[in-house]
Amino acid sequence: MQGRTTTVTTGKVTETVSATGTVASAYTADVDFRTSGEVESIDVAVGDVVTKGQKLAALDSSEADQQLAVAKSNLEVARENLGNADSGDSQQGGASESTTSLQAKVDSAELAVQQAQDSVDATTLTAPGDGTVTAVNGAVGEQAGSGSTGSSGSSGQSGSSSSTTSGAFIVLTDLTNLVVTTSVAEVDVSKVKTGQAATVTGNAMPGTAIQATVASVDLTPTTSGSVVSCGAKLTLTDPPEGLRPGQSASVVITTAEADNVLTDPAAAVQTSGDTSTVTVDQNGQQVRRRVEIGVRGKSTVEVKSGLTAGERVVLTATAQTQSTGNRQQGATMPGGGPGR
Repeated sequence: MQGRTTTVTTGKVTETVSATGTVASAYTADVDFRTSGEVESIDVAVGDVVTKGQKLAALDSSEADQQLAVAKSNLEVARENLGNADSGDSQQGGASESTTSLQAKVDSAELAVQQAQDSVDATTLTAPGDGTVTAVNGAVGEQAGSGSTGSSGSSGQSGSSSSTTSGAFIVLTDLTNLVVTTSVAEVDVSKVKTGQAATVTGNAMPGTAIQATVASVDLTPTTSGSVVSCGAKLTLTDPPEGLRPGQSASVVITTAEADNVLTDPAAAVQTSGDTSTVTVDQNGQQVRRRVEIGVRGKSTVEVKSGLTAGERVVLTATAQTQSTGNRQQGATMPGGGPGR
């Protein structure tokens, strides 16, 4: 039966992988006191933008301050005794105490001062990095701090996405440095490489195409049910205002391009295994011809050999269009089995 035909031309072919993803922050910090006590002040609120080292909250430090004062007083006495021994004026019970012993007491007192100072510092919580306060889990007058996790002042735990269920006292999220996490299908993962360009469209912003770059691809796959995939992360070039961690997005990764090449509609190409053929209209006669295919786009493919510009090929409705990320399986070769 005579099919519709089209002319072989030159142009650009783009091969892509499509996936869904989730917007996340490149930096999130769960910030906790590493000592416990009563909350004396909270200096920030949800939505505040803070910088690294900025004070976030504080515990009642009266007991820690007192212990530091005692430690400093003991250090002064130890240093005075050592100084007297050096001048030959120190005697205890009629016997001179050795300089080595007195120096050891100074060293011990200095350590005690440092430990007491650390305890005072632990009552003040500061931002471990720049970000926006996205959660405050506490109030003035409440008990806070576990004594074993979190941060004292400048320490914190960071991750790749916002934590909406974190039990940390304060959660910081960088809302200006956003990424998209996605999963690439097993059949496509070998084509996705770091540095490739991509386009991200947030489901909450369907009309806004955001340029992105593949930052990383997981080396090991994960399995969910019968689906095998590999995780990937994309960095966003210029995220629009209003894009927030947790929002869903569509991802299109450009895995290959060929410009100014011979192109043929994907619907005209039939592939079985490693062999691709087209049906050429030669003076009203349909002739099967083997072709070498390069980049495979969603609607067109690159023809590296087997055709010339201007020839007309027959469009076959059952042809396999190997558009990456949107494969149509089960193409049938005339007189043969199903394509792969």
